[in-house]
Amino acid sequence: MADYAKTAAGVLAGVGGEENVQSLVHCATRLRFVLKDEAKADGAAIKAVPGVITTAQAGGQYQVVIGNDVPEVFAEIGKITKLGAGADGSSTEAGPKGNLFNRFISMISAIFTPALWALAGTGLLKAFLAAAVTFGWISTETTTYTVLNALSDAFINFLPMALAITAARYFKANEWTSLAIAGALVYPSITGLVGQPDLTFFGIPFTMVSYVSSVIPIIVIVWLQSHAEKFLYANLPGAIRRFVTPMIVVLVAVPLVFVVVGPISDIVGRGLGGGIGWVFTTVPWLGGAIMGALWQVFVIFGLHWGFVPLFQVEFQTTGQMLLIAPLFAAVLAQAAAVAGVWVRAKNKNLKSLAAPATLSGFLAGITEPAIYGINLPLKRPFAFGIAGGALGGAIIALGNVFSTAFVVPSGLALPALFGNGNMVMLVLGLGVAIVVPFLLTAIVGFKEPAEDAAAPAPAAANDVLILAPVDGTVVPLSEVPDAAFADGSLGRGVAITPRSGAVYAPFDATVVAAFPTGHAFGLRHADGTEVLIHIGIDTVKLGGEHFTTKVTAGQQVKAGDLLVEFDGDAILRAGYDLTTPVVVTNPDLYPAVRDEASGPIAHGEPLFTAVSVDSVAGVR
Repeated sequence: MADYAKTAAGVLAGVGGEENVQSLVHCATRLRFVLKDEAKADGAAIKAVPGVITTAQAGGQYQVVIGNDVPEVFAEIGKITKLGAGADGSSTEAGPKGNLFNRFISMISAIFTPALWALAGTGLLKAFLAAAVTFGWISTETTTYTVLNALSDAFINFLPMALAITAARYFKANEWTSLAIAGALVYPSITGLVGQPDLTFFGIPFTMVSYVSSVIPIIVIVWLQSHAEKFLYANLPGAIRRFVTPMIVVLVAVPLVFVVVGPISDIVGRGLGGGIGWVFTTVPWLGGAIMGALWQVFVIFGLHWGFVPLFQVEFQTTGQMLLIAPLFAAVLAQAAAVAGVWVRAKNKNLKSLAAPATLSGFLAGITEPAIYGINLPLKRPFAFGIAGGALGGAIIALGNVFSTAFVVPSGLALPALFGNGNMVMLVLGLGVAIVVPFLLTAIVGFKEPAEDAAAPAPAAANDVLILAPVDGTVVPLSEVPDAAFADGSLGRGVAITPRSGAVYAPFDATVVAAFPTGHAFGLRHADGTEVLIHIGIDTVKLGGEHFTTKVTAGQQVKAGDLLVEFDGDAILRAGYDLTTPVVVTNPDLYPAVRDEASGPIAHGEPLFTAVSVDSVAGVR
């Protein structure tokens, strides 16, 4: 059973501790940190934490990919820190800094994440209901349909009220005042004014637009609300400001939306919706190919959040979402590519990883396990998936296929597309998206790693001798100038202050992690011991300068084989500490060490012994 508390503690230590975290939210599969200093994050150490798939840096966020268990890990972080505001993934921390694009992506992520699953779940229900009507299983004249339609349609209709809460949390505005503003936008008598001529407010003419399902007006007005509240709280007498502030804000903000913000956002929205419609009408294959090919790339870099408002804007202005349909091809293509790995691979452990990743991708649309665990590391399957997604997306777009509900693209969500556009082209596009990457992966193949490179560690039976990987002087971990290593959070072992510029394999091993910057390596012994060698403190910030890596991930090495060369003098001149921790990173199988060396040591000499769980009794 997964140890979420252990994963949470390891990730938190790897990002530099709570004091280095400005804000934290989570999405479907990732912990999304905004760090005060990203240079303090140790990617190699985080990736070595059990339960972590990989890390990514995009959109002003440091993202730790966990998979389906991310809510549980997020909750455990909440238990040991003051980060976040609950299991919904929201955060009450200050917004991120950085360039405008990164701040925009982070804002959209923070505002939409808490509402995403409710939006996707009710959207899926709406898709199933629409399919039931299409196939004649239920009549729109029945009260059963009326109830089910309300259940599936209410959330997206009143979406401004949900976004009012999340936007208020992000911009530090009063949530209840934001909710009052949003309620006025979708109030029945107000929606009845849509399209009516000669509307005025105290003599000021305005045009009422629909705020049902809208996203832009409420986000803009809550941002303005946050600034107004700060001003009013600072200037109003304490005796009245708590009730006068929301009164003034609502009195000013709602008419401001009706007279200014709403009409402008409507023009922008119609422009965006019309632009999307023009692309998918004039050159539909191009729009579909781009979305089908690049959607999973956007997901990797966290840029997909920028499209979420576009989906809603398109729906609000046109009543349909052409942008979503090609995404089904993108998702199913990556799932098909990993299915090809499942079929072709001879490595039993690779097969065991590919099986659940295939099912997760096809059924739920969760592709991170497939992409990060298999397709990207193997390279070709990921490229084949992009090709399949592009072809399938182009065909689907040529069929003018669209969705009328916001759904997470997956096999289960396909009813959202039924009856919307050319169904023959939909089936053909999905077929191409699945068959092409599957056959390319299964027939053309990929470079398969050695049998134990992807293997989970076997049950521990024997203690393992770890040899010194570098010449130098042994120092206790407690003296390492990095808290995560010093307190043993990243594993037990020792550290070495190098006196030469070469690091060697401390035992016969598989290289399971070779950081591109050359500053850290993860090795796995045949008996299951996993050891991290981390050359220097914060040397990841050098970006590989002064390091020359000699091995790659998946490679088999013998004790004494050269792993990396480095220029110690140059690193010291750059202001970095060269202390090199050597720690065991799977304490569930090797919970202790003994016989630690001390003083001067040469590479190849005994450094310490990793003690297996079977013989740990009596050993510290």
